[in-house]
Amino acid sequence: MKMEGYFSRNIKDALKNDPPGEWMPVLPDDCIRLSSGFPAPELVPADGLKNAVNRLLEEEEDLPLHYLGSPRFARLKDYIQQRLQERGLKDGEVLVTAGACQGIDLLARILIDDQTLVAVESPTYMEALEVFQNYTEHFMSIPVDEYGLQTDRLEEVLADRKEKGLPLPKLLYTIPTFQNPTGTTMSTERRKHVVELAEKFDFLVVEDDAYGELFFEEQAVPLKAMDHHDRVLHVGSLSKVVAPGMRIGWVNAGPEVITALAWFKKDLDHPFIQATMAAFLENTDMVQRLSLLRETYREKRDVMISELEKSMPERASWYIPEGGYFVWIKVSGADTSELLQAALDEGVSFIPGQYFFLNHEDGKEFLRLSFSYASRDEIVDGVQKLGNALAKLHG
Repeated sequence: MKMEGYFSRNIKDALKNDPPGEWMPVLPDDCIRLSSGFPAPELVPADGLKNAVNRLLEEEEDLPLHYLGSPRFARLKDYIQQRLQERGLKDGEVLVTAGACQGIDLLARILIDDQTLVAVESPTYMEALEVFQNYTEHFMSIPVDEYGLQTDRLEEVLADRKEKGLPLPKLLYTIPTFQNPTGTTMSTERRKHVVELAEKFDFLVVEDDAYGELFFEEQAVPLKAMDHHDRVLHVGSLSKVVAPGMRIGWVNAGPEVITALAWFKKDLDHPFIQATMAAFLENTDMVQRLSLLRETYREKRDVMISELEKSMPERASWYIPEGGYFVWIKVSGADTSELLQAALDEGVSFIPGQYFFLNHEDGKEFLRLSFSYASRDEIVDGVQKLGNALAKLHG
């Protein structure tokens, strides 16, 4: 029986494109995965989480295995709110979600219909693009440079659309801190400008802050901390600082938004996982842990940048990230989708830049490398292999 005839129009339209991940072949075990935006394996606290599970079940027995049975369930939200307040986000309520992606999807569900115009950075996080494309076909793209979203360009486009009587965006999706994929950080001036534009042109801002605590020098002030009109909807996650498989994220917003999100959040809150995370955090010095993460990833970034300087041709250029996981590289004249196969033949993977753009033609010369997952030796070897692949393909 063929199921396609039963699918909704939305999924039929989506299936006309490549299914998510289909463009990346299965990688052999010995491939150096500079494509993987994952935490370093040695930094995932497996023993700490195992101890948390054991302590949870010893102390509470069957309670965590029921719907909302564990008293620790509510403590996780309290912990997240406390962490946000320490970062200057003193207003708003918190809804715990299954990672940042569920938060983005829920926001899209309550804010977007098929006629909604959404403003996005160019390039931006590919999963967020896929989420928004499930709800609307109407987008405006604003470029990113080394200082983040080009807010002057955003204002020009908004003013032009308003003058011409064209629809204005209902929301802007932005990753202002250690952006995925570019690794760039929006300047303080531009952050203030975004908040001002949201008020002036009457739109909401979805701030994806998944990497915000992984700074190498100075911590950037979240957009939400600059917002005095409840226009910024803050999305965060513990995936990058504890473990992605735990799927703990959140949305921080005003009570009306949180109530609407909760109405559509029908996953019953994963009580055991949330109670386990709360038990882990009770017994973990997160200040010390975050310091270790920052030091490790800063060293890995430095290794990657050093090797890029040795192995890349002159026509390659990149930003030096101040935090996060990624280095964004432009190779003038190259088609990085073609380069990927040559790189895989050498034994290294990356993500071609085109998948971070609404228009794939815009990203042909770009690629994203991750320094978070691979070891230092693998980073050196992988960048050398990438340089070899470039030399073989383009001379």
